[in-house]
Amino acid sequence: MINKPMSSRAKRKPARLRTTSAGLTLLVSFHFVSSVRAETALVSNTTVDMMKSATKKAKAAPPAKKTGHGRDWGVFNAGKGVASGFGTVAEYGQTRWAEDWSGLATLPPAERHKDWFNRLKYIRLTDKGDVWLSINGEERLRYIFENQPMMGQAGKTNASRVLLRNMYGADLHIGEHVRAYAEFLWGVAGGSNYYGYQTGVQRERLDLQQGILEVKGNLLGAKMGVIGGRQVFLDAPLSMQSARDLPNVQQTWDGFRGYAVWKSFRVDLFDFMQTNKLPRDVFADGTSYNARLYGIYTSTALPTFTFMGQKSQMFADVFFLGYLFNGANAAQPLPQQGKAEAGSTRRDNAGARLWGNAGPFNVSLTGVFQGGEFRPATHTDPTRPVRAYAVNGMISWSGKNLPWKPNFGVQADLFSGGSYHSKDGAVGTFATPYFPLPYYNDVTLALTSQNLIGVGPVITAAPIPKLQLRLHVPAFWRASTQDAVYGTGKIYSWRDNLSGGFLGVTPQVQAAWNFAPHWTWTNDIAGFAASHGMRQAGAKSGVFYMQTMEFKF
Repeated sequence: MINKPMSSRAKRKPARLRTTSAGLTLLVSFHFVSSVRAETALVSNTTVDMMKSATKKAKAAPPAKKTGHGRDWGVFNAGKGVASGFGTVAEYGQTRWAEDWSGLATLPPAERHKDWFNRLKYIRLTDKGDVWLSINGEERLRYIFENQPMMGQAGKTNASRVLLRNMYGADLHIGEHVRAYAEFLWGVAGGSNYYGYQTGVQRERLDLQQGILEVKGNLLGAKMGVIGGRQVFLDAPLSMQSARDLPNVQQTWDGFRGYAVWKSFRVDLFDFMQTNKLPRDVFADGTSYNARLYGIYTSTALPTFTFMGQKSQMFADVFFLGYLFNGANAAQPLPQQGKAEAGSTRRDNAGARLWGNAGPFNVSLTGVFQGGEFRPATHTDPTRPVRAYAVNGMISWSGKNLPWKPNFGVQADLFSGGSYHSKDGAVGTFATPYFPLPYYNDVTLALTSQNLIGVGPVITAAPIPKLQLRLHVPAFWRASTQDAVYGTGKIYSWRDNLSGGFLGVTPQVQAAWNFAPHWTWTNDIAGFAASHGMRQAGAKSGVFYMQTMEFKF
């Protein structure tokens, strides 16, 4: 179901749910499950928070506010820090090493001690305070029920999955220019009629989840740095890549990235190999040299303007993402129904994105051309070029001064499809091998961003403080009726007996309640209402329910 590393697959024996240690599990063992506050925040990442002018004489608009405990990236603090390329940083970050708790050093003791966990966020190791340590942790218990997972094609019905994630990290700052971070994870999974646990992203014995060394400083008028090691990488469109936070084990990469952030321009260079999560032993995760991500991402903060009486900020991003991968994600459907050709592929993604806020409107428009080639595993069939594309757009209106602070929007997506009748022509199916954000289109993972057209409303509201509601109702079609239907890491066998392009509707509702400091309880309810053509072909409508209890400090 999830991205698989490209090395040999060692099957795991089913194991019942176990606790890791009493101290860790007591934090969450009396609850049923909550969710991905960071990922949900990213869904509305086009919201730009602007601060008032620091001086009356300043002609240029001021940078966005520094929110939560993230580093100060100036105008790239927009979208709760997501504009910087390091993911959302509100109170806590999607990548915990993106947080900056140095402000606690100057906070009055009475204020600092209001939260007991502040004692762990800034631990002075020298008298001068130039060397300090920050400790973070997360306990997450998640329950998932699906009556017809993968539209009835998972081989299970009424599947109940119970997932427990224990994740703890330590961030060591040595002066202003050097930082080392280590994060450890233990993932436990069980349930009844469950599936997908053999992929290595649910059950994980104690291992290094992230381990980086960062060297940073100010050079050429920019904040620059190099980060090497194992890390979560989020500087890519949500429609193409995410932290893979739905299962227990996030997607991490082994390699390096180098960044530079100027006043109104930033650039990110990176070259990674995917971490192999399949090994079963403690501290056994290695590197999968069959899955590579490399490229460059740039973002320009356009001149600010006023629209409908509100300060506005738009960003223009230009990027290149290179993919190298094989295995199930690279396979191409063949003319014979239910058959696919194994191989490896290189995908060259050249794209641009325009996003930000224009008055009360949040907008995002992304276009990607995907070139490259597909090499069949048999070496007897010819190598095929890739000619695919994707267009993604969203516009929403924010009523922040109204009761419940509603946000009404429409999201539309097109991911190109090809033709399974061709064995030597260009591959036209857009590929998203590295786990698009589930909340972007389909939280059930039954459909993924390949040969897909989706359009539907997105509505968010906050009826009371700390409670966030979200409704997304996308309708889906095949972009090409000569191409297959794709799920996450899966090509469905429906082919010649599937007529028409309409696939169905997937309504999704989420309620996330931050009911106490450090605690979030989230409920997700979704369903798939299959079209007549899909039901005739063998697909089944179904219901998805996910409940998550998360404790984080």
